[in-house]
Amino acid sequence: MEPKETATPLSVRTAIFPVAGLGTRFLPATKATPKELLPVLDRPLIQFAIDEARAAGIERMIFVSHPTKSAIERYVTHDADLDAQLCAKGKHELAQRLKDSALDTKQIDVRFVMQDEPLGLGHAVLCAADDALPGPVAVVLPDDLILGEIGCLSEMIEAYQKGGAGHMVATMQVEQDAVKSYGILSVTGRDENVLWADGMVEKPEPADAPSRQAVVGRYVLDGSIFDDLRDQEPGAGGEIQLTDAISRATPRVGLSGFRFSGQRYDCGSKEGMLRAILAYAGASPEFREVLSEHKASLFAAE
Repeated sequence: MEPKETATPLSVRTAIFPVAGLGTRFLPATKATPKELLPVLDRPLIQFAIDEARAAGIERMIFVSHPTKSAIERYVTHDADLDAQLCAKGKHELAQRLKDSALDTKQIDVRFVMQDEPLGLGHAVLCAADDALPGPVAVVLPDDLILGEIGCLSEMIEAYQKGGAGHMVATMQVEQDAVKSYGILSVTGRDENVLWADGMVEKPEPADAPSRQAVVGRYVLDGSIFDDLRDQEPGAGGEIQLTDAISRATPRVGLSGFRFSGQRYDCGSKEGMLRAILAYAGASPEFREVLSEHKASLFAAE
C-alpha cells in the first residue's frame, strides 16, 4: 500500500503508557515493585520512556495503571516531602536531580487511569480514550527500551508529520526464526526509514512471514483508533489486541513502519534487561573498570 494523499496530520500531543501489567517474568522482584520501576542501574525503565516522550514535545501523558501499582504515580510526580528532607540534609544536588526527573505538572498534563483487568494492550489504550487530546496519539511501552542519540518517538513523530499513514508503528529487522515472536509488517514499499505496508501478521511461522520487519513498542496512531478498539472483537488469549485494530483500519487510514536509529532492548525479559544494563553501563566511563574486571573473570573461567 502506497502512502495515502492526506492533509498534514495534527500534532501528536498525547502519549499513552500502558503500565498495568503484573511483570510475572520478574517475580519475586515485582511482587512489591512494579516492573516499570526496575532499574537499569540507577534509572528506572519508566524514566527512559518519560524522557523520550518529553523530548518529543508531548503535552499530556496518560499512564494506564492498576490500583496495586500506586508506586508508579509517586515516582513520576514531584515528591515535595522527600525534596525537603534531602535539602534539610544538605543534599541539594540530589534533590535537584530528583526534581528534574519528575514530571512538572505545570508544563505537562499528567493523568492516571486504571485498567482493573488484564484485557490486552488494545483495551489498555482504550482506557485512555476519554483523556486523550484531539488528534493522533503516541503509545509507548516502557518494557521496550530504545537507546539512541535521538529518541525513537521524536524520530517517529517527525516522520509522521510528513503525512501518508494514519497509523505508524516502530519496526526493526529480526532473524527469520524470530518472526514467530512478533507482529510482522507486510511491506509494500520504502521511503528512507519509512516502510509502507498493507497490513500486519501476528506471530507468523517463519515460512509464512511476509517480511522480517518486527513491530516493537512505539506507535503513533490516528485518533480513530479509539473507535476501532470499541468495536474490536477479542483476539488471541481472549484479549483486545491493538494490532488487530490497526490491521482492520489499514485500508481506511493507511499503515507504515518506521526504522528507528537506536538500539532496542526487550526489558520484559531477563535476558533483555541484562543486555540493557550492560549497554547502559558500557556507555559510562564510571563503570568501565567494573566491566573490564567482569570480562577478565569470564575469560579466566573459560
